[in-house]
Amino acid sequence: MFPKLAILLPLLVSFVASEDTSFLFNGFRSGNLSLDGIAEITPNGLLRLTNDTRQQKGHAFYPNQVSFKKSLNGTASSFSTTFVFAIISEYPTLSGHGIAFVVAPTRGLPGALPSQYLGLFNGSNNGNDTNHVFAVELDTIQSSEFGDINDNHVGIDINGLKSKTSFPAGYTADNNGGFRNLSLISGRQMRVWVEYDGVEKKIEVTMAPINVGKPKTPLLSLLRDLSPIIEDNMYVGFSSSTGSVLTAHYVTGWSFKVNGLAPELDLSQLPKLPRIGGKPRSKFLTIGLPVIIVSSVSVAISALVFFIKRKRKFAELLEDWELQYGPHRFKFKDLYIATKGFRDKYLLGAGGFGRVYRGVLPTSKIDIAVKRVSHESKQGMKEFVAEIVSIGRLRHRNLVPLLGYCRRKGELLLVYDYMPNGSLDKYLFDQPEVTLSWSQRFRVIKGVASGLFYLHEEWEQVVIHRDVKASNVLLDGELNARLGDFGLARLYDHGTAPRTTHVVGTFGYLAPEHSRSGKATTGTDVFAFGAFLLEVSCGKRPIEPRGAADDVLLLDWVFSHWNRGEILAARDVSLGADYVAEEVELVLKLGLLCSHSEPTARPSMRQVVQFLEGDFPLPELSSLGLCANGLTFMHHKESGFSDFAMSYPSSGDRFTQSSFAAESLLSGGR
Repeated sequence: MFPKLAILLPLLVSFVASEDTSFLFNGFRSGNLSLDGIAEITPNGLLRLTNDTRQQKGHAFYPNQVSFKKSLNGTASSFSTTFVFAIISEYPTLSGHGIAFVVAPTRGLPGALPSQYLGLFNGSNNGNDTNHVFAVELDTIQSSEFGDINDNHVGIDINGLKSKTSFPAGYTADNNGGFRNLSLISGRQMRVWVEYDGVEKKIEVTMAPINVGKPKTPLLSLLRDLSPIIEDNMYVGFSSSTGSVLTAHYVTGWSFKVNGLAPELDLSQLPKLPRIGGKPRSKFLTIGLPVIIVSSVSVAISALVFFIKRKRKFAELLEDWELQYGPHRFKFKDLYIATKGFRDKYLLGAGGFGRVYRGVLPTSKIDIAVKRVSHESKQGMKEFVAEIVSIGRLRHRNLVPLLGYCRRKGELLLVYDYMPNGSLDKYLFDQPEVTLSWSQRFRVIKGVASGLFYLHEEWEQVVIHRDVKASNVLLDGELNARLGDFGLARLYDHGTAPRTTHVVGTFGYLAPEHSRSGKATTGTDVFAFGAFLLEVSCGKRPIEPRGAADDVLLLDWVFSHWNRGEILAARDVSLGADYVAEEVELVLKLGLLCSHSEPTARPSMRQVVQFLEGDFPLPELSSLGLCANGLTFMHHKESGFSDFAMSYPSSGDRFTQSSFAAESLLSGGR
């Protein structure tokens, strides 16, 4: 070694080591962070990534770039970080997405979306190797499109939201204490450690309650070289996002270090979280009011009469078995105040299942929709409420969130998230001056298909919707489809339904076997979805009245166009020339296929999604005829479906049918 180099090398190493970034925030009152979106630092030093705003994102980054690569071979340095966080939701069992610690090439992550994207990515760049993003997600929503394991997990993400490894939130207690689950939305502070060993190329993530030291066993461990992902200089920070449920995401302390262990946080210096449960009770109610009652008999009697009347006005039904559903039950008083006494001014609509009102909850200011459903019979109410609570746990971007319920006298009140753009049918039929473009309709169609697929196959139980139609598809603020009223038809299995028999649904969407047997299946949902496809692409209702004996069946009408080789002529004329012919043709043909009279000949919703996404081509339809009522296909000799054909014995009015035997073609299903 050259003498001068031998002298300079130790100095060079010392200089490089001195550049290793290290910082410590015991609260952020004096912290100089780069904030973006709705993130803010509260007066007492809390980093609040989200506030009471829906569908927004918040970022907080250390303001200076961190040098991660100091060696000449481009190897990423070791680093570690620890932070304390808390997630406080408006509802004890619901939340609005989670928090992510992130290492990214830019601050603010431009183009990232809120909700399930956690403010990290969007639909076009999610999973791209060019992102150069490393993140650890604390996720409180199960997003099936990202393969989430549940709605309470920790995951290691590289360039996308499909975690490389994940595990339910919790920790392994030392001294053989076993694994203990943690609820990310408990409102309690928890500590997280993220460590990357640049020599062993190992990532470890550990978590524990704030009053528990770092467990010896990490929650997640992944062998992965981050050198190709992490660039020479990067930013470190946090990202979070809101969805439909108002949720606040907090970070109370944070430390970070390159090439070493992150400095220990001083837990005694961390700022306090806001108190859960609102303001303390007024001294007037606890002291003053009893004094007044004792001192004045007349005032006491007046007050007693007032409270009796008020109690009757807001009287509810509450039985012992409902105590376990406490978090899902709303007070009638709150719903009454939210809707201004259920005034007609706030009426959103009315149908066979009841009247729907818009409201704003008095405490949280969250926008809600309240459906008032008559239910005089007590038979099956316990089972139905149990099902409502179970459905309340469904989480999918294309379903209207059911927040909870209330029982009062002879009615049941269901509380949903409010959808600002209302139902789809008004854009198809009631407001001709407002026309949805084909791209918007196609996105709606794919959204409803995804929601039904989730109900049929992706949730822990099979949920039959039983009333798929345009009026039950609601549009959120960005015109994304949200399927509503799923499972609500179960109510009339236990009571008396107005204007219906035991067969629940809407004419024009009812499958033939449903009308005969009254039994709803996933196949009857597919049939209704077929009518929905034709409805959206043609801009016509399934049954168009033309007089007492001259009703036009949409299925007949579309089939006649297909039979003449001009199926595109059945499209909605209001679309003009602004449409994709291949997509319109696909939807119309898929609508006919889903409307097949033989249940086994219809595709499953898994297959429908695969067709709409272009994962598999739609098989050529056979030459089919329709009987007079437009609901029964009859197999003709020249079948273009022979590759998938399967015969069914004919009896009575049943004809030999072409089967959609696509299980041999497509993988999946239950």
